[in-house]
Amino acid sequence: MNAKSEQLRQLFEPVVDALGCQLWGLELLPQGKHMLLRIYIDKADGVGVEDCERVSRQVSSLLDVEDPISGEYTLEVSSPGADRPLYTLAQCEQFIGESVSIKLRFPYEGRRNFKGLLKGVEDGDVVVEVDNHEYLFPFDGVEKANIIPRF
Repeated sequence: MNAKSEQLRQLFEPVVDALGCQLWGLELLPQGKHMLLRIYIDKADGVGVEDCERVSRQVSSLLDVEDPISGEYTLEVSSPGADRPLYTLAQCEQFIGESVSIKLRFPYEGRRNFKGLLKGVEDGDVVVEVDNHEYLFPFDGVEKANIIPRF
């Protein structure tokens, strides 16, 4: 997570917690001439539209006061969904045994994309079994990790 994302997380987390939700993660993405701020929230009994609306209103007010993002931006608030992104090692630990899609920042053995079974977390690495071979990927080298939903 970059410094700006971490700053935003620290700003939003208490507000999201106070509304009875968990700040699952956030993304700050360039969208042409402006930015997209996407916030994922979660809670034990599931996230509804009302939760997203409440968090959106509170975060929007906070953004107006604190003004941490320069220029124009669009705010989106949603649940992580069935293909939820994994932003932390603690989140990875919650989904051991699930199928995951991993995109690395830099190629390993000539590739950046791996799909397999999340086997565990060890000393800052995620353990993923791909085609009967276990890989240890340093989590700080993972660009993107998502659960592959089962239907």
